[in-house]
Amino acid sequence: MTENETPIFPEAFVREMEADLGEAEARSLLAALAGPSPVSIRLNPRKAGEACRGEAVPWCATGRYLPGRPAFTFDPLLHAGAYYVQEASSMFVEQAFRALPDVPRRVLDLCAAPGGKSTLWRSLLPDGALLVANEPLRQRASVLVENLAKWGHPDTVVTQARPADFAALPGFFDVVAADVPCSGEGMFRKDEGAVAAWSSEAVALCARRQRDIVEQVWPALREGGFFVYSTCTFNRAEDEENVAHICRTLGARPVAIRVDEAWGVAGDVRGEWPVCHFYPHRARGEGFFLALLQKTSGGAPARSRQRGREERQAGGELWRRASAWLRPGGAFAPIALPDGTLAAVGEELRADVMRVAGAARVLSAGVPLAVERGRKAVPHAALATSLALAPDAFPCVELDTPEAVAFLRRETLQLPPEAPRGYVVVTYDGLPLGFLNNLGSRANNLYPAEWRIRSSHVAETPHVVLTDA
Repeated sequence: MTENETPIFPEAFVREMEADLGEAEARSLLAALAGPSPVSIRLNPRKAGEACRGEAVPWCATGRYLPGRPAFTFDPLLHAGAYYVQEASSMFVEQAFRALPDVPRRVLDLCAAPGGKSTLWRSLLPDGALLVANEPLRQRASVLVENLAKWGHPDTVVTQARPADFAALPGFFDVVAADVPCSGEGMFRKDEGAVAAWSSEAVALCARRQRDIVEQVWPALREGGFFVYSTCTFNRAEDEENVAHICRTLGARPVAIRVDEAWGVAGDVRGEWPVCHFYPHRARGEGFFLALLQKTSGGAPARSRQRGREERQAGGELWRRASAWLRPGGAFAPIALPDGTLAAVGEELRADVMRVAGAARVLSAGVPLAVERGRKAVPHAALATSLALAPDAFPCVELDTPEAVAFLRRETLQLPPEAPRGYVVVTYDGLPLGFLNNLGSRANNLYPAEWRIRSSHVAETPHVVLTDA
């Protein structure tokens, strides 16, 4: 919606907000939902450091508000994984992590696409902890693979599975996070379609679907483990009432998260549950709800079910050549991905990764290394942006902004005559973007077609988000 348009919210929604918040505060909420949205990003601490033109998001150490919305698409540093464009309220997941008594070893992000919360979880978790990021829908799962590949951490698995599939891993995860599909009330000012699609019936349907999702994945959470339940909506049916259902039916207790009053985070207006609400007229972000729950019972026995896949044998000559591209000092083991890619996973995580692969369809795992074409080992695009890439594995060629955007559009580039032949990593501001195969007269662009910039717009000036200042 434009700045001059005043949205008309559904009458039933307005009445519900008035009942929950009171008329005066409900009016403030509706006014905020008719206003502009803040713009925020989150830095990748392994790639971007702390340099950013922006104000800190108080509940996330690497979150930053920007003064305006640049054309992110044309900033090569976004594609290099130096930062992620993420709504500020959803960065509050960091506070749920900090409320955990122990650092988890296995985390499942159940409804993970496009990857904002998954990349945050990955930055918060230590090396050696396994993150499984899942998305049931194929097209959205492809976007999740791309964003986590660019974020670059090797201790990650991306799956495309239904929540019920993870019941084949009883008690496997220390933390399950589910940003469940919801009625989207918190996104009203960003998405006109969410306003048009809203109805009381849709809210009730979402609430039932959310309960089903939690119930299906619940066996995969160990007793004593933690469930991070979140939505981008305001109503009690999808928020507090579902928290009550989980606690009373599945066996859990709510865990309070400490917040600073200055953040503007609200609790349950009825004071019944220690939950966290983001209302745009109070906190600087979109609408968001989060509850941290600890599983108190083992629940119903999980079905003992495996998919019956035979483990693909990986290694041999391709592993001998491609494993030399990994940063020295890391202990990796080979696995074969379903599409034929040879990948490297941490040796200590390999057994866990194979257990996940027995329950869910794995799209990516660890460091995708190479595919074999004839007798050649062709490096995988995701290897370029991986933090596990050895700095001297390939020659590097630095690109300026127009060249980098051309590369990201998958255009053909011609490198300087002195550039080495063969596979070359192209970088921007020192960060890898991808591979070229330099033939001399031309350089074949190996950037994945599905990742390319599709817009033909030509930016007049660089879109600077990060800065050394």
